[in-house]
Amino acid sequence: MAIDAETVLDRRRLKRRVTFWRIAAIALGLAFVAALLLTDKQMGSSAGFLPHIARVNVSGIITDDRKMQDLIERVGKADQVKAVIIDIDSPGGTTTGGEALYDAIRHLAAKKPVVATCGTLATSAAYIAALATDRIFVYGNTITGSVGVVFQWADVSELLKTLGIKMDQVKSGDLKAVPSPFEPADEKARELTREMVEDAKRWFFGLVSERRKVTPEAVPGLTDGRIYSGRQAVDLKLVDQIGDEKAAVSWLEKERKLAPGLKVVDWKPETETTGLFGWLFQSLAAAIGVSGETVASLFHQVSATLKLDGLVSVWHPAQN
Repeated sequence: MAIDAETVLDRRRLKRRVTFWRIAAIALGLAFVAALLLTDKQMGSSAGFLPHIARVNVSGIITDDRKMQDLIERVGKADQVKAVIIDIDSPGGTTTGGEALYDAIRHLAAKKPVVATCGTLATSAAYIAALATDRIFVYGNTITGSVGVVFQWADVSELLKTLGIKMDQVKSGDLKAVPSPFEPADEKARELTREMVEDAKRWFFGLVSERRKVTPEAVPGLTDGRIYSGRQAVDLKLVDQIGDEKAAVSWLEKERKLAPGLKVVDWKPETETTGLFGWLFQSLAAAIGVSGETVASLFHQVSATLKLDGLVSVWHPAQN
């Protein structure tokens, strides 16, 4: 049976339309899967599309982390997030990092209920982060406190003498680039650092006074930078109560009228590549059976520690 040219053209047009819609359907499906993977990657679960409680983890050394600040901002803008748990396990970090994190959490708390749950450590800059929340939960043996700052530098001048190395410099003023690791600090340099430390100390104590409604001088050892167990911190009103994440959720349901039964979903900063050295470490880890995530975390901690400079608010176990 002969088929006229018009019929052939109609069939070709129909075939093109079917092909187009098939491709469109595949593209839409891929986009949906990508959205789920993105949710799984940054929130920890596809349940992130539903109303839930966001969990933001603060661990390791705290620095002025733009990715963490962006994450907290995203959490604040997410309509599906009804409350936030800041899960803290950190010895602290830079004073600037603690301040930036505090400000980000306070902005978040203006939009949503925010509580802190503290693990093994919540000291120094990590305690600053906890202060920014509506309520602080700790374990009985959580180590917290260590309120204050420290300015540290190395003096390698004697080592340079031993090696026969002499450092020369021309600077615009006596207080420029001091203290320096290449020469012993004179009284002017020490007085300068003392002034900076005292200024930051007053700021930190001001946060404690404002947020905890206590007089720092009236809390035994607080102005000396001592640490406390969770039980001691509760008694001294530095934190609110002994309790885990379940206790925090119960408090949110009762005191902030949160709908019962909401899931707690992890929100995470955007992943960051670790560069060539990170790739080498991960390859070595794979060869000996250690997870890449573990190595990435270790690499981040080492990098953060090397970046610590200037005023630091971190607990040093060997010094307490």
